[in-house]
Amino acid sequence: MKTESKVWYVTGASKGLGLSLVKQLLAGGYKVAATSRNIEDLENAVGKGNPDFLPLSVDLGKEQSVIDSIQSTVDNFGQIDVVVNNAGYGLLGSLEELSDKEARANFEINVFGMLNVTRNAMPYLRKQKSGHIFNISSIGGFNGGYPGFSIYCATKFAVAGLTESLAAEIKPFGIHATVVLPGYFRTNFLTPGSLSVPDHPIDDYAIVRESQDAHQHNINGNQEGDPDKASAAMITIAEVENPPVYLFLGADAYQTAEAKISAVQKEMDQWESLATATAFNH
Repeated sequence: MKTESKVWYVTGASKGLGLSLVKQLLAGGYKVAATSRNIEDLENAVGKGNPDFLPLSVDLGKEQSVIDSIQSTVDNFGQIDVVVNNAGYGLLGSLEELSDKEARANFEINVFGMLNVTRNAMPYLRKQKSGHIFNISSIGGFNGGYPGFSIYCATKFAVAGLTESLAAEIKPFGIHATVVLPGYFRTNFLTPGSLSVPDHPIDDYAIVRESQDAHQHNINGNQEGDPDKASAAMITIAEVENPPVYLFLGADAYQTAEAKISAVQKEMDQWESLATATAFNH
C-alpha cells in the first residue's frame, strides 16, 4: 500500500495536537476523517472543499455516533487504516475536591470515548489484517507525581495499560497499537476550554492551588514542545515496520520517564527482601 493511500481517522481534531496532525496529513496527501463535537469548528480550522478531508460531528460518549462516523469513513474512502484516539481534556483538582460526576465525566471522554472508537474500528482492521491504533495518553499516564492531577492521571494510566494489552491482543492480526505519552506541548490544553477545575475547591489544598496557578499562568504558552513536530513524529512511526508500543514525545517526557523508572527500581531494591519473602514455606 502506498503511504498516501492510507486513511486516517483522528478524534478531537478541531484544535491542539489533533488539528496539527490533520493539517500535516492532508498536506502529505493522506485521506483523513476527523471528528469534533462541532463540525463547524472543524471546518473553520481545517478548511472546506478538500476531497481527501471528511469532517465528522461525533459525540464520543454515544457509541452509535461513533459507529456512524466510522461507517461514514469507510463508505467515503473505502477503508480505514490508522486510528488516532486524541480527544480528551485535562482535569485539575485534588481527589477529595472532585465530585463523582466530575471524575466520571473525565473518564467518559478520556477512556470510554477511546474504547468506543477502538472497539468499532477493530472489525475493519481485523478483516484487512492491517492497521495502526494510536492512543494519546500523557507523561501523566506514566508518572502520577503531579498534585491536583490524580483523576486525570488515572484516565491516562488507563489509556497506557489498555494500549499495552491491546497491542498484544491484535498483534496476530498484523495490527499495531502505540500509546503516545507527550510532555508539555504548546497547544491550548491548559486553557479554560480544555482544562477543567473543581466546582468546589477546598482551601486546605494549597499545593493543588499552586499547581493550578503554575499550569494556567506560567506553563501555559511557554511549553517547549512543538505540536507540529509531535505530529510529524507520529506520521513517521505509522510508516515503520515495527513501531513501538510506548512512544514518549518530548525531551521532558523522556527525562520524567527515566526518573520514574529509576525511582521505582530504587524502591524495589530497597524492599526486595521483605517483598519477595511471601511464598509458602515448604
